Amino acid sequence: MSIKILIANRGEIALRIIRTVKEMGLKTVAIYSTADKYGLHVHFADEAVCIGPPDPKKSYLNIPNIISAAEITNSDAIHPGYGFLSESAYFSSMCNKHGIKFIGAQPNHMMKMANKIYAKKTMMKAGIHCIPGTNCFINSSYKDVEKIADKIGYPIIIKSVYGGGGKGIRSVFEKNDLKICWGEAKKESLSFFGKKDVYIEKLIIDPRHIEIQIMGDSYGNICHLSERDCSIQRRNQKLLEETPSPFITPYLRKKMGEKSIKAAEFIHYEGIGTIEFLVDKNKNFYFMEMNPRIQVEHPITEETVGIDLVQEQISIAYGKKLSKKNYYPKMCSIECRINAEDPSNNFRPSPGKITQLHFPGGKGVRIDTHIYSGYYISHYYDSMIAKLISTEKNREKAIKKMHRCLDEFVIEGIHTSIQFQKNLIQNNDFMKGDYNTNFIKKI
Repeated sequence: MSIKILIANRGEIALRIIRTVKEMGLKTVAIYSTADKYGLHVHFADEAVCIGPPDPKKSYLNIPNIISAAEITNSDAIHPGYGFLSESAYFSSMCNKHGIKFIGAQPNHMMKMANKIYAKKTMMKAGIHCIPGTNCFINSSYKDVEKIADKIGYPIIIKSVYGGGGKGIRSVFEKNDLKICWGEAKKESLSFFGKKDVYIEKLIIDPRHIEIQIMGDSYGNICHLSERDCSIQRRNQKLLEETPSPFITPYLRKKMGEKSIKAAEFIHYEGIGTIEFLVDKNKNFYFMEMNPRIQVEHPITEETVGIDLVQEQISIAYGKKLSKKNYYPKMCSIECRINAEDPSNNFRPSPGKITQLHFPGGKGVRIDTHIYSGYYISHYYDSMIAKLISTEKNREKAIKKMHRCLDEFVIEGIHTSIQFQKNLIQNNDFMKGDYNTNFIKKI
């Protein structure tokens, strides 16, 4: 293939995509804001185009500027990575309109899954169990909301219809807290997603958050690559992921994989994506959402099944036919997200210049990052600066390897979550695999 791909993203995911694209023998184009002028993705791409100032709305979310960058560099395709415009049906359709291949889900799949209410209704039609809940109540009176909440029964959770990344979410344990949580969720939803639409569903107490990685081609073939356990979270933001899950039995793994394939087949899904479930203590699982893009935590699946998911994305976009073979982990892999935050100060973001840097290494160690000594962490973007992945024959060895790697990982000049992650993986309950989405609150 003689193809040039523009990567519509920044940081570690842009650099990670560039590496695969180059290994495929294809050309790369980076885009960057003025704050990212010295980013590694800019340095290592074949070409680079500045698309605006640091504010994401004026750069990485600026669709006209990104399309223009693709046109002036004669790019054949755009890979959106994750975040930013990766789930924008409008962006995907604009790429198609300008004759540029969008390496990701089709616009109709994004629209179906972006609206959480519509997604739930679609999954119920497909025969997938969903959490008991309601339709959107943006135009309803508060009295109607009270009636619905009473009918579902407390505790409940309020979610943004168009949400993601833990935003626009409030848990309500008592009726007295409903009104203020309802208002806060709508306000946050409007701020982050431009719409106040929220809905209510039953709150599952202390669940596991399990996602199934799927792939689908344009010929109707769907397969899954087993699960990732994403239950270690703070304020609905993932901190650590692992595969296989220490909680999931072989029988449950098979059932969840089958249901995920059924869900993807029902909407004729094409590309890489995840079907996400909440699993209660009795191992009942409920559809939560579908993410029609590559995930932050995709490296642990790559390390345990031996597949480059970015390469698969590109190949599928250009007509590759998949087998219906499902993939299961042959190893155990753990990913710790390293953030530029101060855990001792309520995880306050810690922008600034990295003055000293040392990466861990060794067999079974992977680091996806864009930082280097002298690099300046901007306050404009997400605080995640690296992903540290350890892979071993079993979970106990993977944990020991991760601990050794965190000991070796040195970042000076800013605060980071390295020590927090070290404390986390040494926790007795974590080492036993006994945790859930509320684990961080309890340690």
